[in-house]
Amino acid sequence: MAKKIDTNDCAVTATIDLIAGRWKLTILHVLLRHDRRFGEILVRIPAISRKVLTQQLRELEADGLISRKQYKERPPRVEYALTGFGHNLCPLLARMADLKNGVS
Repeated sequence: MAKKIDTNDCAVTATIDLIAGRWKLTILHVLLRHDRRFGEILVRIPAISRKVLTQQLRELEADGLISRKQYKERPPRVEYALTGFGHNLCPLLARMADLKNGVS
């Protein structure tokens, strides 16, 4: 009989839960080197709708992978950036890109 795995103790499952979603990895990649405004992210991911981008940004923020900084200016300005926790995923993102590009 196969042993049942407790997914609560599995780091891989926890990581997949954080980055699951069609656009989350792409958004994290866009924020990898620079803080970006909503419109800048939208331009860099033309296939995503405004509604889905908003939803994915909220989920990433709630999971602690990105931060949202709102400036008290007119017109209002909001920037998104990777948190320290989000930067911890950088090696994983780089390795995934290497594998996609055929680098082993």
